[in-house]
Amino acid sequence: RPFHVEPTNIVSVNDDMQRVTDEASAMNKRIHYYSRLTSPTDRALIAPDHVLPAPEEIYVYSPLGTAFKVDSCTDGYGKNSSTVTIFMIWNTMMGTSILSIPWGIKQAGFTSGIILILLMGILTLYCCYRVVKLRKTIPLIDTSNWEFPDVCKYYFGSFGQWSSLLFSMVSLVGAMVVYWVLMSNFLFNTGKFIYNFVNDINVTEIVPGTNGSNKVICPSAASSHPPQNHSVMFSSDNSTGFELFEKWWNKSQTVPFYLIAVLLPLLNLKSPSFFAKFNVLGTVSVVYLVFLVTVKAARLGIHLEYNWFTENDFFVPEFRILFPQLTGVLTLAFFIHNCVITLLQNNRNQENNVRDLSIAYFLVGSTYLYVGVIIFASFPSPPLSKECIEQNFLDNFPSNDIMSFVARIFLLFQMMTVYPLLGYLARVQLLRQFFGNPYPSILHVLVLNVAIVGAGVAMARFYPNIGGIIRYSGATCGLAFVFVYPSLIYVISLHRAGQLTWPALIIHIFIILLGLANLIAQFLL
Repeated sequence: RPFHVEPTNIVSVNDDMQRVTDEASAMNKRIHYYSRLTSPTDRALIAPDHVLPAPEEIYVYSPLGTAFKVDSCTDGYGKNSSTVTIFMIWNTMMGTSILSIPWGIKQAGFTSGIILILLMGILTLYCCYRVVKLRKTIPLIDTSNWEFPDVCKYYFGSFGQWSSLLFSMVSLVGAMVVYWVLMSNFLFNTGKFIYNFVNDINVTEIVPGTNGSNKVICPSAASSHPPQNHSVMFSSDNSTGFELFEKWWNKSQTVPFYLIAVLLPLLNLKSPSFFAKFNVLGTVSVVYLVFLVTVKAARLGIHLEYNWFTENDFFVPEFRILFPQLTGVLTLAFFIHNCVITLLQNNRNQENNVRDLSIAYFLVGSTYLYVGVIIFASFPSPPLSKECIEQNFLDNFPSNDIMSFVARIFLLFQMMTVYPLLGYLARVQLLRQFFGNPYPSILHVLVLNVAIVGAGVAMARFYPNIGGIIRYSGATCGLAFVFVYPSLIYVISLHRAGQLTWPALIIHIFIILLGLANLIAQFLL
């Protein structure tokens, strides 16, 4: 970077030279880290030979179901301001879990749900703080480009390496399965809205619901299984065409298979970097969801009744034994532990890492709390029961609801652009580990992608419950990356330094037991 030299200002010259050195160091660290995610022949995460990446451009990929690129607000020397760092962490954590938070609060009870969101946010923040500090416990080794799996490999050898790969794949594949279920749902409702609008068809679902312009429905009231195309046609000039459309446009029997034609070819691309250009859709989708929730609550009003342990026809108790279902969802909702080091290492002021991480967690928790509490509190009970709150709260609004239609369009397009990036990450982590190359052949890649897509289609067909999928995958990968590894490595590092105390040992053993209990409870409740 050219700079002006003032002969009478030696201090200014030295400062500028130091900044140039810092810029080059930061650039090399980023290039080195992204190159470790792929092979030297794959240019998806590597700068072209003739162009160095601008210091303010950085890609962040997370197995949470989020992949985005931040390209603004640096100081010109490869470092991000605290504001950008906080936004990056918030944007990375805000995934599909937000759609299931109201359902989780319903499962736990209103009061206990609020308490659990606060407690899980604090607990996962503490464990995340431990992850950030772990690299500094390793002496005589340059850990500047290390991520959390590298720390696991250092402390536990091949077991740490392979186990971190396993749990990382669980989070990745779990996110991709949730995406497939949600994309099937959004595509179904979007197609249904467009078909009815184009053909001037007036339909209503055969499910309980409220009357008036702000209609809310209870799709799961008829049975314990999610509803399909249950609808009654009020007016149409072509009833045969409508029935044919319902036959071939079915939420679980046909639509999940239609997605294969679009997404499977995209998964086989060597470089998915084109899709990272649409990262802004993630932020737009979350902001729009908050706006939708606010407008709906203003129109529906507040419907709350406090019953601590007794249940009636319209309300749930404040405390319910099903609360671990919410903690499973929250484990994934607050999960950023396997990529937080990358997000923080480009912070301009490293001494502010703890503060910025805490602020980001506060904003994430506030967003979850706002959406969950507002949807639960405004859900119209009576006439509907709070038990009607769906695992995807958008399912509580009919397909002809304009605001929900816009939300589904945003989320559908966002997920279709992020899905290939998640598939690429799964390919890089798995195939490179086994074959030393993320693209050994088209056959290897195709087999892997068919298996991942097959899992998504099977879940969308037979178990389209995103709350269940999120809590199982969240509790599983969270056991390793949130509860066990950070606590265990911290205890080991204290022991090696001769600083381990009984209170520290007891506290971190308790955290490990909490993670184990969280996982076991998902299969018992």
